[in-house]
Amino acid sequence: MITLFRVTLEVDDIDRAARFYSDLLDMAGTRHPGARHYFNCGGVILAVLDVSAGGLTPTPGPKSLYFAADEIEPIRERASKLNALAPYRVHGEPAGDISERPWGERSFYVVDPWGNDLCFVEQGTLYT
Repeated sequence: MITLFRVTLEVDDIDRAARFYSDLLDMAGTRHPGARHYFNCGGVILAVLDVSAGGLTPTPGPKSLYFAADEIEPIRERASKLNALAPYRVHGEPAGDISERPWGERSFYVVDPWGNDLCFVEQGTLYT
């Protein structure tokens, strides 16, 4: 069996990224050597990695990373305070608004300061 255990998002300021994701996810996470900060997201680690330490510019990760949560309203409130609600539309609806998508998921989208795209989906509506 193969399992996914870590996803890495590139950033250019590890302290700012740690604060952003700590605020968004409502968890402190843990700093690790090599300009990394880890957040345990239920069996998969979300790692933010400061690639600027090696002279690189961050490249946005895959579109999108999907997170399941029992309640997505508090996460959306935090994302709004962070000015991180996605500015685009999904199936004609504002992506940053909580909506029931055509496939049945109740969700909203976020874009972090480094261009990484995230989606938060209400548990019980996951389309797998």
